[in-house]
Amino acid sequence: MKRLAIALAVYAVLGVLAWSTLPDQKIRLVTFAILAVFAVKSIVRRNDVMHQNDQRK
Repeated sequence: MKRLAIALAVYAVLGVLAWSTLPDQKIRLVTFAILAVFAVKSIVRRNDVMHQNDQRK
C-alpha cells in the first residue's frame, strides 16, 4: 500500500507542476490524461498482484 500511495502522490505532484508550468490548455489536458492513465494502471496492477492467489483457486 505504501508504494501505491507514493506513486499516486508523485502523479499528483506532476499534475500540479504541469498545471503551473504548461501554458497551453490542450497540452495540459493531454498531460493530465496521461498521468490519469498511469495512475489507473498503477491501481489495477496493485489489485492484480494483491488478489493473485484468489484467482488461482
